[in-house]
Amino acid sequence: MPNTDAAVSGNKNLPAARERTWKDSSFGSVVVQFARNKAALVGIILIFLLILMAILAPVLAPYNYTAIDPIHANQGPSAAHIFGTDSFGRDILSRIIFGARASLGIGIGSSLIGVLVGIIFGAIAGFFGGVVESLILRICDVIQSIPNILLCILISQLLGQGLFPTMIALAFYSIPEVVRLLRSSMMSLREQEFIEASKAINCSKFRILTVHMLPNSLSSVIVSFSIGVGMKIMNSAGLSFLGLGIQEPMAEWGAMISAGRAAMRNAPHVVLIPGIFVAVVVLAFNIVGDGLRDSLDPKLRR
Repeated sequence: MPNTDAAVSGNKNLPAARERTWKDSSFGSVVVQFARNKAALVGIILIFLLILMAILAPVLAPYNYTAIDPIHANQGPSAAHIFGTDSFGRDILSRIIFGARASLGIGIGSSLIGVLVGIIFGAIAGFFGGVVESLILRICDVIQSIPNILLCILISQLLGQGLFPTMIALAFYSIPEVVRLLRSSMMSLREQEFIEASKAINCSKFRILTVHMLPNSLSSVIVSFSIGVGMKIMNSAGLSFLGLGIQEPMAEWGAMISAGRAAMRNAPHVVLIPGIFVAVVVLAFNIVGDGLRDSLDPKLRR
């Protein structure tokens, strides 16, 4: 007769066994290591709250962010206007909430474009090598030889001002960094035993590239993406400050800083409040990027 007690005991231990298996997996160990980083978790929470604020902007904003009220221009924080008003009497809190859409959209969107394009060319350069690799790297050298701000000015002049041209301008300059990161990772994998074994059993080049090499080369790109989002939000604010990015009346944190320059002496809150939000989101993405770097480093995982 079967031992039912042993069977029940074994069934009770199945969830624990599955939990140990998950934690011992590569993905599980990364998640566990990341969860131990309290600063990175705070960064994730901040990013989540800012994204939620952007999504719920029409619900959360107390006023129409474009509504002008010259009588109440440059008022300080009050019960009616928690963050005060700008030079046109517009509610700053409402513009901050709606501005999160443009600022986060530019940061995340331009980083995604840069990463996706960089992955394609970096994978081609790292896998095939030779003339193809040299050509791609020389193009990257040319792009990186042009000052960032000058390149953004040129692209803005070609495509005009607005959300999409700003995203393209910021994404274009980040492509070479992703190409070099991925190429370097794939070069180190090219001579690994499991790649040689895949070639020996006649796996197609496409399968080797997409199934074996690319997934094992993305850790540095993921870290670059996270840190890059914060940097692009800051660069977008700089472009708007110079009159090259998103302009009035569209709400964007950098544009708000630029528009508030004239009133900064008498109404510093007009510049300080959007500046604080830019600093917070950049810091949050940088902290998350550092946490991902530590979690994805095999030497730091336990």
